Amino acid sequence: MKEVAIKLERVAKKYTIGKEKDSSLRGTVSGLFSKNSSKSEDFWALKNVSFEIEKGDVVGIIGRNGAGKSTLLKILSQITRPTEGKIEINGRIASLLEVGTGFHPELTGRENIFLNGTILGMSRKEVAAKFDEIVAFSGIEKFIDTPVKHYSSGMYVRLAFAVAAHLEPEILIIDEVLAVGDAEFQKKCLGKMKDVAGEGRTVLFVSHNMQAVNLLCNRGIVLSAGEVIFNGDCIEAINKYNNLHQQLQNSWTGNEGDEDVRLIRTCINNETDYFFNDQDIDIEIEINILNEVKNLVVGFHLFNDFDEPIAYTVAGDYEKRSYSLGSNIIKFRIPGYTLTKGNYFVKIDLGIHDLRFITKDIGNLSFNVIIRDNIGCVYPVSDVHSYTGIFRPNWEHKA
Repeated sequence: MKEVAIKLERVAKKYTIGKEKDSSLRGTVSGLFSKNSSKSEDFWALKNVSFEIEKGDVVGIIGRNGAGKSTLLKILSQITRPTEGKIEINGRIASLLEVGTGFHPELTGRENIFLNGTILGMSRKEVAAKFDEIVAFSGIEKFIDTPVKHYSSGMYVRLAFAVAAHLEPEILIIDEVLAVGDAEFQKKCLGKMKDVAGEGRTVLFVSHNMQAVNLLCNRGIVLSAGEVIFNGDCIEAINKYNNLHQQLQNSWTGNEGDEDVRLIRTCINNETDYFFNDQDIDIEIEINILNEVKNLVVGFHLFNDFDEPIAYTVAGDYEKRSYSLGSNIIKFRIPGYTLTKGNYFVKIDLGIHDLRFITKDIGNLSFNVIIRDNIGCVYPVSDVHSYTGIFRPNWEHKA
């Protein structure tokens, strides 16, 4: 049985919002003539939050803006206290939350590294043994003896992450602050967090980048309006997050385009908004050609839950296709045994080959693919995400 790293029982956090009472003479006199001058109300940023995180878990905390993610991390990092509930934390915590927290602006990068090590309970000798590795990872060697108040936000995040990840805390908490760094450094940080998780330490990761959450985490906790609405498998958590304010749409009707070609209708031919992965998925696109055009392109992008374009297809890509004046219906088919489980989104493009777009990303059709109960019965293997990857083909095989 694994040890518990973090345990929350019915945790809540209340803030009082509204106008503060002005105790000055002017404020007092003004208040005599204003009924609502000191009106305020309670706002519960977290409500009845309970969960356990075992040592070695890598947990994605996800939710829309205002869901309570940052408040939760501040409570876990002991920056603020909960209004109600009980918290149990077993292990040293290092956290990277907002740009500007954790470092003293007047101290140099070098001095802040040793300061953070001391806060974590490490000796100067222990910090010194990690110092060169921290500075090399951050990539700011030339500025390590400069006060951090002169750092750019990117430099600050580089050093702050390097400190948090290399000083060997038992629990590492990372907020969306990594978005400040460039793409190369973000990739570097994700790699380091995987290394940290591989060493058996606990990681809590907040991000709106679902691809990064899926890559890094084995569990997901979804927050909405301050409450936990899901706690479990990472991919299921991502699906729950994506479905919070989203309804699947299997048809679209409109009139988009230019003086030559109009997009009239698109639809997915199914009575429900879900398919089993062994079913064919038929997509229809209706266009109205008002004037003769040459080299007309009709196609669509297919996006997954992480808003990644996973496929693009065009009618006539492999053989020339001609269209007549008036209404034309183009039919596409995604064969069964192509897609894995999850939500998918179809966005239609019309254009003239090598010249211009007529419409782009129109329609926004959506559907869900699920796996039949009798498919993949030998999966999942322990510690392997089930049905990972973009596709779920039934390729020919021989034994």
